Amino acid sequence: MTTDGSLAPADGGTAAGTPVLGLDIGGTKLAVAVVTADGAVHGLRVRPTRREEGPDAVVRRLFAMGHEAVAEAGLGPVGAVGIACGGPLDASSGVLQSPPHLPGWDDVPVGPLAAAEFGVPFALENDATAAAVAEHRYGAGRGLGSLVYLTISTGVGGGVVLDGRLHRGAAGNGGELGHITVRRGGRACSCGRAGCVEAYASGSSIAARAAEALADGSPEAARSPLAALPAVTAADVSAAAAAGDPLAARVWDETVDLLGGAVADLVNVLEPELVVLGGGVTRSGAMLLDPVRALVAREAMPPAARAATVRLAALGDVVCVVGAGAIALDVLPAAPAPARTPARPPHDPAPTEAARV
Repeated sequence: MTTDGSLAPADGGTAAGTPVLGLDIGGTKLAVAVVTADGAVHGLRVRPTRREEGPDAVVRRLFAMGHEAVAEAGLGPVGAVGIACGGPLDASSGVLQSPPHLPGWDDVPVGPLAAAEFGVPFALENDATAAAVAEHRYGAGRGLGSLVYLTISTGVGGGVVLDGRLHRGAAGNGGELGHITVRRGGRACSCGRAGCVEAYASGSSIAARAAEALADGSPEAARSPLAALPAVTAADVSAAAAAGDPLAARVWDETVDLLGGAVADLVNVLEPELVVLGGGVTRSGAMLLDPVRALVAREAMPPAARAATVRLAALGDVVCVVGAGAIALDVLPAAPAPARTPARPPHDPAPTEAARV
């Protein structure tokens, strides 16, 4: 990103050939890779977060993964490190401010810690905002002026690009799209409110709602194939719904209905060219995408609905680590301009042989 908030071109406008390190801190997994200016990832590492161990242990493991990635990539030293993590956070100081998906991570200075560990400048950004940058620069939104990105994973987050500029808001945490209210007075959300889209569409919520439905003792619950599983995941629910299980279908239908309604509202308010859905829950593919698209077409205002395309993230599971790399590329120093030989004025004749003596 440039200092005025506009997004840098795909080459980042950075020191030529300098790779960066991208660190993605999720609620269930850590992802780390070296990222180059073309958006390619090298030396990718993915491991469980194990957030119950607390920030000190997780950050140590994250940094160890970073050193492994740099060694495997074989591209030499990195010029900056980017960190993508769910907010709230203070991007300028590099501090995580008690993100709901990481209990106990209160005022963790992950940016300065990373800068000290790797000896390079840091950049910190909300993970979904970083993913929006990645999809706009390298993925589904390349060449477009406006894009809304929604990550549907352990939680639900978002990022918004309007007129080629990343929307960050007055306090720097703009784009918390997972906390749009879709059912007032509804399920408790990790943010402390009730009825947010995250409380219904996130992977953890889908699993929890299925577990609650299984526990009600109904004949439908007893017949569900989910009842035989030791722990139900969102992927289990989508697969069972696709196979025709009524209980799973009821949970899944509520999920896509409320998510689709939230996306339709975003399309009405922002009128983007593109809505990109990413995150682990979107591995369900058409099971998620098709009903959300149908809801947007049916419920958004017709001009906005016609203008907006809804699709899955082009960068897949690496979108957040590419986003972390993208924001790191933006803090590299600008590449120096190549030296030029001054042109001879048109009226200045070439020196004669005698003049050269």
